[in-house]
Amino acid sequence: MFDSYGRWISERELRRRSSEWVIRAPLIVVVLVFGIAVYLFAAHGSAHAKKTHGVNMAPNSINGLVCRKSNHSVDESVVKLQTILQAKGVKLFALVDHSGEAEKVGLTMPPTKLLIFGNPKAGTPLMLASPSAAIDLPLKILVYQDKDGAVWICYNSAEYLQQRHNLPQDLLPNVAVVDALAAKAAE
Repeated sequence: MFDSYGRWISERELRRRSSEWVIRAPLIVVVLVFGIAVYLFAAHGSAHAKKTHGVNMAPNSINGLVCRKSNHSVDESVVKLQTILQAKGVKLFALVDHSGEAEKVGLTMPPTKLLIFGNPKAGTPLMLASPSAAIDLPLKILVYQDKDGAVWICYNSAEYLQQRHNLPQDLLPNVAVVDALAAKAAE
């Protein structure tokens, strides 16, 4: 038999070389899989780091959330938000007490409440411009306590909503109000 360079090799040598590849091939595959796993872990780690909450987190390219650390408890933050909404004439459609509902079925979770609010004068033009915007309207603010006891106020960024629903620039202020509400409540 001839090898790939045209040299004569014995059948015994051919079997030896073949058996070396039987050992080498899985090893190469393991090294490649390990390298891909390291790459994916590093990429996921950096994406996770971008999602980490900060005092004023910039919109996340993955989910569009902005989270602000509140200087108050969940209940105090919710009361502040309710007061601000009422003063601005914005309707609070619902207050969902996720932690309260969990407690009713025997489960425990840190205080977590969702405010659903809006103003038809602001929301209707958004839905007329892009009917899909109705999936994200009325606006929502989530107030929750994390495992370390910090309280966070989170909402969809106006830029995310604009991009998600292809909203015209001139209607951006109709949803951008959520940032000012959250900032005031967090103070």
